Amino acid sequence: MDKTGIQAAFAASGLSRLLKDIDLVSRASIRLQTNPVNESTLSIGASKLGGMPDLPPEVSWPERKGLPQSFIAQIHLNEVRPYDTNKLLPQDGMLWFFYDAQQQTFGADPTDLGGWRVIFMNGNLARLQRHPAPAGLPASSRFQACSINFASEVTLSQQPQLEISDFDWTDAEQKKYEELLSTFPTPADRAAVHHRLLGYPDTIQDDMRLECQLASHGVTDEGDPRLAEVSKGAMDWQLLLQIDSDEHAGMRWGNAGMLYYWITATALQARRFDTTWLVLQSE
Repeated sequence: MDKTGIQAAFAASGLSRLLKDIDLVSRASIRLQTNPVNESTLSIGASKLGGMPDLPPEVSWPERKGLPQSFIAQIHLNEVRPYDTNKLLPQDGMLWFFYDAQQQTFGADPTDLGGWRVIFMNGNLARLQRHPAPAGLPASSRFQACSINFASEVTLSQQPQLEISDFDWTDAEQKKYEELLSTFPTPADRAAVHHRLLGYPDTIQDDMRLECQLASHGVTDEGDPRLAEVSKGAMDWQLLLQIDSDEHAGMRWGNAGMLYYWITATALQARRFDTTWLVLQSE
């Protein structure tokens, strides 16, 4: 659904008064649709979920405490470019995503740092080589290769009060908005797998931005004297990649949860993908 469709959905839900806030509660996103494939049919460097990464020779497979991490996805940014309506991502190059093979990294603690890895390469991709999984990576932590198709879409915030500084929605309007969200953009889509780049996340528990800000700055205690100052940067965080539990890939995060890779707007603009923070949420 595009912005025009969202405006129509607001009007149909009796929320015409809130169209003034639509730019604050909606964000462009890139949807990832996956299909299991024989990995040998995928060209080196093609975007994919699971399988084996296509890495340059000088890049080693990331580890967590001596154990190889699970390979989650690689994104060829040239393939994404037509769908990145706000041009937030690099226009070329590659992104690779890895995660703790034991799924014991949840993102709430500063010591979780190192439980995931995002690698960015900009430039010549001709030297990429398909890397087989290290022998130390458990079979249960290896995932089925899936091809990816991309599509532009617009997402809505699940907590609009966090996006609007002068929030003035009535209780009745908030209830109508929640009803709209429950079937947005369609009931069938709500039941589908939701992988995406950018946009608003499909939050399962609480909003994650403050969690990312505090944990990434080493703040764990409400009595920490840095708490108030550090908290001010929470809203600079935005979703980079959301990976749903996906039976096609054999991925299941906790109790059918999701992985969320977060990055600050400042770091995204500077292409500092090494500063991402990851959160796992599940029921």
